Amino acid sequence: MSELLPQIVQQLFNGLSLGAIYALIAIGYTMVYGIIGMINFAHGEIYMIGAYVGLVTLTAIGVGSGLPIWLIILIMLLIAMAVTAVYGYAVEKVAYAPLRGSPRLVPLISAIGMSIFLQNWVALGQGARDMAVPTLVTGSLQFTMGSDFVVTAPYSRIMIILVTIVLMIMLSIYIKYSRLGRASRACSQDLRMANLLGIDTNKIISFTFIIGAMLAAVGGVLIALAIGKLNPFIGFVAGIKAFTAAVLGGIGSIPGAMLGGVLLGLAETFAAAFISSQYKDIVAFSLLVLILLFRPTGLLGKPEVEKV
Repeated sequence: MSELLPQIVQQLFNGLSLGAIYALIAIGYTMVYGIIGMINFAHGEIYMIGAYVGLVTLTAIGVGSGLPIWLIILIMLLIAMAVTAVYGYAVEKVAYAPLRGSPRLVPLISAIGMSIFLQNWVALGQGARDMAVPTLVTGSLQFTMGSDFVVTAPYSRIMIILVTIVLMIMLSIYIKYSRLGRASRACSQDLRMANLLGIDTNKIISFTFIIGAMLAAVGGVLIALAIGKLNPFIGFVAGIKAFTAAVLGGIGSIPGAMLGGVLLGLAETFAAAFISSQYKDIVAFSLLVLILLFRPTGLLGKPEVEKV
């Protein structure tokens, strides 16, 4: 057991950093579903676009510009969030707003079409090949556990966890205490009644898409800096995983999206470390199936009650 403990600690750290990215993306899925009851399958591509905007911004600034590393990363994040906010707003207006009130299958197909369009839009503009992202954050914390096992915590992964925690706290406070946040919670309870009470539900729906897009952009920039490469197709896999995390935690629940992302990240990393990297997806999705068998609404989800 003492020999396994250092490996468990290492994979725990790896899983938390991966789960933080899934959580950032999953919040966009769960916020949209919580208000309009639809899944935005173009959300993974927003994450991918955020990563590309970050890379373009870094290229424009230049690695050797002389600016502090933290300031360069902050500029990358802010510009990526601003650009993807526009994309999120456009996706809602183009793929969802005209179809509001239609059967749920119709906007679902529209979202899949938008996903394919954004993939090819970026592939045509930037090329379909892998692109290298310059390394900004180097070094790691290392400490020895046991006789000779060294636990490594790269600063880039630590940054992912810290930034995610800060954003989660800020989002929770904003949703709970701000005027738009309270309106969003009212719309998630009853969209029609919120509209009758004077809330501009169209504005709230657009706001939800924008917030989700901005959080996904942060995840895209951070993971690009940590991994060091990206391509136009990274959004599809990340989007499916994040959607799984949202369902796992309870679709429509923001704390559930956070919890689901962390659990999915931990399941993947532990499976890759102790079983095989080829089985990590099998273990992750098996966990989803197992939980949904015993709790169909997810870990923190609440059953929908229709009043007739």
